[in-house]
Amino acid sequence: MGRSEPIQPHRVLRQYYDREAERPDYLRRLFDDAAPHYERINRTMSLGSGKSYRHKALLNAGLKPGMRVLDIATGTGLVARAALSIVGPAGGLVGLDPSPGMLRECLKTLPIPVVQGRGEAMPFLSGLFDFVAIGYGLRHLADIALFFRESFRVLKPGGRLLILEFSRPRSQGGLWLSRLYLQKMVPALTRLITRNHSAEEVMRYCWDTVDQCVPPDIVLGGLTDAGFVPAGRKVVVGILSEYSATRPETVPLAQGFTKERATADLEQNSR
Repeated sequence: MGRSEPIQPHRVLRQYYDREAERPDYLRRLFDDAAPHYERINRTMSLGSGKSYRHKALLNAGLKPGMRVLDIATGTGLVARAALSIVGPAGGLVGLDPSPGMLRECLKTLPIPVVQGRGEAMPFLSGLFDFVAIGYGLRHLADIALFFRESFRVLKPGGRLLILEFSRPRSQGGLWLSRLYLQKMVPALTRLITRNHSAEEVMRYCWDTVDQCVPPDIVLGGLTDAGFVPAGRKVVVGILSEYSATRPETVPLAQGFTKERATADLEQNSR
């Protein structure tokens, strides 16, 4: 536990930005501009099945009524809505996202507290949440290992972490179909539907990050190194991965990993 080496989700994609340090600002601008169109983008990409899928994935990962949830990379609140329908009025939910544009869209439909921030330096007390979720945002972090340690910190002993993410298909047929759909069809449909360049670029960037993302064994290893047990992965339709993990009941709450240390690590890794 306490792995010190950073895990970058993918290499620098120079067709979008030149250096790793430029990626956070690039993403913030991109998602700010695309935020008003994001709901339509998601419905297009998921063919309308996203709502039921997110609800089922949260239930399978152990989300229950009354739990306190932190939704990382909450965006317009797609995962948050599904979580709220499960935890009910006795539970609670907080959304965290680096994009103010996304948070503004989220607040139009969801009466939840939201915080502008990054998953690698969460501005929350240790042991505050029963459940942490991140939906399709792992590829946009600067350091996956740091995010896992921060998730471990803010979870209560026995708390659960759910990661919904795309994964590069292993079969040649699956890879060909995924490229055709995500690299070609979805960006073209997005351009046609939204007439927004940033919305189209979000979709092109989506496939490029999936294609270059670190493999699942690196993600699972990072979860284990952060102290989570057990760390498992479920694959849906060959490209959707559900990673689930638990913070052990027996691990002391104080891990010596403070928000100040997380912020310092993030600044160092971004240089």
